[in-house]
Parts: sequence; C-alpha cells; structure tokens
Amino acid sequence: MGGASRDPREKRPWTFYALAMLMGTFLVFLYGPMVVIYVLSFQGPDGGVTFPMVGTSTFWFAEILKPGQMANIPVSFGRSMLLACIVSVITVLVAVSAGLGFRRRFAGSGLLFYLAVASLVMPSLLVGFGIGLGFKLFGWQTDLFTSALAAQLTWTLPFGLFAMFAVFNRFNRTYEEAATDLGATAWQRLRWVTLPILMPGILGVAMGAFTLSYDEYARTTLVAGNRNTLPLEIYALISSSSSPTLFAIGTLTTAVSFLVIGMTLALILSLQHRRAARGRPA
Repeated sequence: MGGASRDPREKRPWTFYALAMLMGTFLVFLYGPMVVIYVLSFQGPDGGVTFPMVGTSTFWFAEILKPGQMANIPVSFGRSMLLACIVSVITVLVAVSAGLGFRRRFAGSGLLFYLAVASLVMPSLLVGFGIGLGFKLFGWQTDLFTSALAAQLTWTLPFGLFAMFAVFNRFNRTYEEAATDLGATAWQRLRWVTLPILMPGILGVAMGAFTLSYDEYARTTLVAGNRNTLPLEIYALISSSSSPTLFAIGTLTTAVSFLVIGMTLALILSLQHRRAARGRPA
C-alpha cells in the first residue's frame, strides 16, 4: 500500500507471450493463403498463379465476364445468390418460430431439439447422399431449388436455432407483460414489441444463413441436379484451369460475403442507435 506502482508488463508471465505468439501463428496460417490469393488476383496479363508478380492489372477480373470457359460463372453466381436468399428467409422463419415455441417447456421438447440439430454431427457428404437417395427412391428429380435447398437447410437451420435460442435467453419478458397490461393483443405484442426487440438477432441469423448457403459445397454437390451453384462451378474449374482468373473469382466472392456482413452490421448498429435515441429524454 502506498508503494510505487509497477509496470504492468512486469506482471505478464512468459506464458502470455507464448500464447500471443501461438495466436499470431494461427492468424498467419488462417489468413495468409487468403491474402496470397487476393494479391495474385491482380497479377499482370502475362503472370501466372505463383509469385513473382509480372506487373499488376485487373485483366483477370475482366476474364470472368468473357464468353468461353468462364461463361457459367456469372450465371452460377446468380443462382447462388437466389438460393442463399431463399435459404436465409426460410431459416429465419423457422428459427424465430422455434424460438417462440421453445420459450416454454413441453413434452418431447428436448428430443425435438436434438433431432433438429442432429444433422451437424453427420458428415456433410452423407447428408447430401441421403437426400439424393431419398429423391431417387420417390422418383423425384433433384434440382437446385428442391433437393439442394433441403440439403442446405440441414446446414443453416441448426446454426439459426442456436443463435435464436441465445437471443431469446437474453430477452426480457417484462416488456411483453407491460404491453399486455396496456391491452395489447397477442399479435400486437408480437408485432410491436417482441419482433422489434429481437430484430438485431434476426438479422444476424439471416446473415449467417446467407453466408453459409452462399459458400456451401459438400451438401450440395450430390443433389444440385443440372444447375451448379458458384462453389460447384469453381470446383469444376479447378481441374481444368490454372490461371489467376480463379483467384479473381475468389476475391470477388469474398468481397460479396464481406459486403453482406458489413451491410447487416451497419443495419444492426442503425437499429440500436435509433432505439437508444428513442430512450433518451427529450
């Protein structure tokens, strides 16, 4: 007591620096290959898929839109975007409905929950194979917006349920009780109280489902039918193309993912800011 304060760095044991170095190594291995792809996508027209770079240009980005080997990339990108939007909407509807339904315990709720998330512990290829086999058994035609949609929902719905249940666990039900005391009906309470409070979490579930669907490959490959998604098209190109165009495609698809994430976060922050502003005294 009353002594001179010590430098905080002196209190850090050697394990702190060891763990910091381990974390730094992990980040390098995680993001290093991605950075290499982004850099090489700006390779010059005479460059290849390895260093050193032969100038810089956007030549390989323009190649994506040219007819020929890359002709299916824009089309498959549109399919992936549409499928991801559908998956996102269905995931949100089911996750919110399940969150509302599981707020109270009922007979078989535990078993139902574990059945809903069981697909996460199964190998993805086996899930897709099982769905494709089921469609064949019933004589149904596999297609992007039927069997592939079902396969992707087995991937996005469990994550949506986990996220929405976490949101509901933090939900303060006194707001609903206050609305009921003021004469609100069940629908008015849901529309004007519950959903607006849950909206940041709902947007998070939608964003997560969109990105999971947009990048999904393993569960889709056996049930997509004759129309490929973007990941399937990229995988097909890997075996027949070895140009920086593949890196350019990877850069653009990653940019789309970050754009969706950024727009969602901006919308969530805007909702929170407006909510905080309404709570301030005039």
